[in-house]
Amino acid sequence: MDIDVWLQERFAVITPHLDEKQRRLVAAADVRFLGHGGVSRVARATGMSRPTIYEGLKQLDAGVSGSQNRVRRVGGGRKRICEQDVSILRDLELLVDPVARGDPKSPLRWTCKSTRQLAQALVERGHKVSHRVVADLLRWQGYSLQANRKTLEGSSHPDRDAQFSYLSEQVTSYLAQGLPVISVDTKKKELVGQYKNNGKEWYPQGNPEEVNVHDFLNPDLGKAIPYGIYDIGNNLGWVNVGCDHDTSSFAVASIRRWWSGMGSPLYPVADSLLICADSGGSNGYRVRLWKAELQAFANATGLKVTVCHLPPGTSKWNKIEHRLFSHISMNWRGRPLVSHEVIVDLIAATTTQTGLRVEAEFDQGNYPTNIKVADADMAKLRLERHAFHGEWNYSIQPEDHGFDD
Repeated sequence: MDIDVWLQERFAVITPHLDEKQRRLVAAADVRFLGHGGVSRVARATGMSRPTIYEGLKQLDAGVSGSQNRVRRVGGGRKRICEQDVSILRDLELLVDPVARGDPKSPLRWTCKSTRQLAQALVERGHKVSHRVVADLLRWQGYSLQANRKTLEGSSHPDRDAQFSYLSEQVTSYLAQGLPVISVDTKKKELVGQYKNNGKEWYPQGNPEEVNVHDFLNPDLGKAIPYGIYDIGNNLGWVNVGCDHDTSSFAVASIRRWWSGMGSPLYPVADSLLICADSGGSNGYRVRLWKAELQAFANATGLKVTVCHLPPGTSKWNKIEHRLFSHISMNWRGRPLVSHEVIVDLIAATTTQTGLRVEAEFDQGNYPTNIKVADADMAKLRLERHAFHGEWNYSIQPEDHGFDD
């Protein structure tokens, strides 16, 4: 059980049997047990004020004697503000209510709900209150500081689950035959230079790594564009770090590099390759150049290339995100990515206890944008759409092979 919940429930049970002095002493004893931060936690759990708890701590230190034996009569002492001002809770609720927040007439329509701003708004309504009291009232009413949570995916395709099932069947079939199955995607672009990188790293105390105050692009260093290929069957990663543009040509060039350096040695007799990709970006299902470049790759390798796209809005389910990219981010946390070479080394040093190994290369090639693929060129592609959602699932045959029956 959480210690704060335990404190709250314990005080609720024993408070009716204690007088004021005993409550102070019990609260003070719990503060001593909790150590640093104990006063705040006990105050939240019991509803007692911080000065009262500090008075209990003084009594523990000095011992109870003389006038300290006096116990205030029942009902004595300062009243809660909500007892003195019966409308303050109602007005506070109206200010923090998410529905009222959307009301154009709400005083906090376009501001964040900090305790100081809430206190100011309450003062303007005639209440005498400080931001500390507002914080206590919010906790008493069951509010807490919370961040946004990414749970809303927007509208989903009616065949989303069916596509996941189809993709899973394809992956299972390929792996059972010993054929390569890869998950591909572009990781977030990174500024190259002495910039802050989220996370913390061990350094001598008081001597953190110094980085630039502003994150303005350094034109001499540019950006790093990591395109990842994750081999699902072997738990292996390959990352091609580009410096030009994230185009379909760059995406397929990355797959070509993976096949030459890692894929072909691992699968010397493979005649087919399954690619699991997002539905958008440089490897999106609507991008003509992606398919044209895959045709060139199939022709050069003799592989039948099958692509299964994840349904729109489901990129977070792509295996490469949580099996490769997340571990790379943890490995370089808190370290400035000062050069492309450093980025390649940090990626290649990524490992996990489950056996993940990663190889990385720096790609200095040029990949221009706005390359158009004409209808006539698309008609020449040896592209076979699957019966189920052919826009998401398709195979590309090399030129010297016919279509499967």
